[in-house]
Amino acid sequence: MEGIASLVPLILIFGIMYFLLIRPQQKKLKQHQAMVEALRRGDQVVTQGGIVGKVTNVREAEKEIEVEIAQGVKVRVIRSTVATVLSKTEPAA
Repeated sequence: MEGIASLVPLILIFGIMYFLLIRPQQKKLKQHQAMVEALRRGDQVVTQGGIVGKVTNVREAEKEIEVEIAQGVKVRVIRSTVATVLSKTEPAA
């Protein structure tokens, strides 16, 4: 009986850690993956490096996007490095 009673605090600590740390982090990761999968041409994005630009090409096979950071200046960026989407474009009809 004493062995079970000594395990209860450990189980409670693990439960609290799960709900306060692990679960929110997993939820945030899923939201980021959904945002990255929804990228399309015309979206204004900010990369983790702080580069702001417009998506001009989405390459599904290489998991890259092409971002225009100035008129005529395009860089290839790994999709997962996109931090936020500033503005979304409407899908083409």
